[in-house]
Amino acid sequence: MTTWTLEVLRRLLAPGRGDAQDAPDSRVAPFAPGHRLRRGNLIFRLRAWPQLEESGRTAEIYRMLSVMSSRPVNREWLESRCRMAPQQLDELLQKLVAEGALEVIDPTRFATRA
Repeated sequence: MTTWTLEVLRRLLAPGRGDAQDAPDSRVAPFAPGHRLRRGNLIFRLRAWPQLEESGRTAEIYRMLSVMSSRPVNREWLESRCRMAPQQLDELLQKLVAEGALEVIDPTRFATRA
């Protein structure tokens, strides 16, 4: 099952690949401003570099964004690699989602397909 899930993720995340009808089902609906992005094993992928405020221009944040621009990461990875408080991480993720710079994928939706 893991191989199948990884193959589906590769197909969806590879540019120019995957079925157009698969993509909308694989993504999480837009989040309300107060929503916390802590649900299960959501996957985060940077779609575009965001406009960061002066306080957000740190080596740690740039390092995190760099990895997210080259491969999808989950919440567990973010929490283990970043020294941000969970609330600060939530605020950053919310800001990135609001800007349209971050794609949020819910892998549990893949399990319901035949």
